[in-house]
Amino acid sequence: MDEDVPAKRPAYAIGQDISTFSVGDLDETIALLKAEIERLERARESKDSTRNAAEALFRRS
Repeated sequence: MDEDVPAKRPAYAIGQDISTFSVGDLDETIALLKAEIERLERARESKDSTRNAAEALFRRS
């Protein structure tokens, strides 16, 4: 193994001990989590739209 290559930090897990994270690690994790929150919000909005369209269709009957 190449000693010049820093070890890659494993993916963050909710509730994980962050006491060993550097400021850079924390900033990177925050950015990743914000991006994930945005992805989840878009998925929820899409599902809400689909559900609302289905409810509207069945209410017409």
